[in-house]
Amino acid sequence: MSDTFEIEDPCLVFALELDNSGGASPLLSLSAENPHWLHLDYSYSNASDVLQHIGIPETVVAALIRPDTRPRTLAFPEGTLVFLRGINFNPGDDPEDMVSIRMWIEANRLVTVRQRKLLSAQDIRADLESGLGPHSIEHLITQLISRIADRVSTFVEGLDERLSQLEEGFAENIDSSARSQISAIRRQAAEVRRYLAPQKEALDGLYRNIASMSRHDFANELREQADRNTRYIEELDLLRERAMVLNEELQNLVAQEQNNRMYVLSIVSIIFLPITFVSGVFGMNVAGLPGVTNVSSFWIVAASMLVVSLAVIVGLKIKKWF
Repeated sequence: MSDTFEIEDPCLVFALELDNSGGASPLLSLSAENPHWLHLDYSYSNASDVLQHIGIPETVVAALIRPDTRPRTLAFPEGTLVFLRGINFNPGDDPEDMVSIRMWIEANRLVTVRQRKLLSAQDIRADLESGLGPHSIEHLITQLISRIADRVSTFVEGLDERLSQLEEGFAENIDSSARSQISAIRRQAAEVRRYLAPQKEALDGLYRNIASMSRHDFANELREQADRNTRYIEELDLLRERAMVLNEELQNLVAQEQNNRMYVLSIVSIIFLPITFVSGVFGMNVAGLPGVTNVSSFWIVAASMLVVSLAVIVGLKIKKWF
């Protein structure tokens, strides 16, 4: 491993040397005394070579550039490997299609690897360049985890707001769009929870690893972030339950409306059934029908049909059918 590296390599998104007071400058040497942060994009073909060049063990490099990962923490003699997921707020992407961030943590260095842009890392870089960023590697890690959790919070709050609006006005919005919105909320909550559940275990593992090294302040901050992650999992579970209840209420309301319409049609059928029978009998084109030659026969039949209809209606009222 050499002390210098090619700063213009496209695989390297940025490399910063922290000044221990909230600021940072471009990293010029891998042997810098101050803490430093390297952020790389593993989608480039030379990502493996660059990672090995900066002194990361080969087994760790293989894990860092693996296409599919789930959140977890692995401890090595040289450092700690952490895989996390963040909400995808990149333009044009689905938020639930979470972005993977891989961290290799050493005493004086943090190496992060990603494929798609992680806005939380960009935020911290902007803070460092403006002199308002973290002062140490420990602070940098907790800031990164906290920013990821902040965006998870924004996503969960957005789902909660959408679901609350549906709950408040679902009786006036019984249509296919309401049902599709509920299904979308359930799907998004399930997909995000899929990664947050193992992410809780990953943060707990990182907490235990740091606590075993007697770095209690850092460990306590990690414990707080793990607790936040647990809270978001619980909120997503509650959102899914609320969405299921709302969907059941919507189905019941739709079924009730269908039953009401069928009930009205049944009442109308009952009322008109005797009339239909009479009209069918007198509409037969056969000889011998009474009143065929009588001019008043039509009014007599019409009056009798009206009387029968009124009698049916009165009978339904007495039985309280409507």
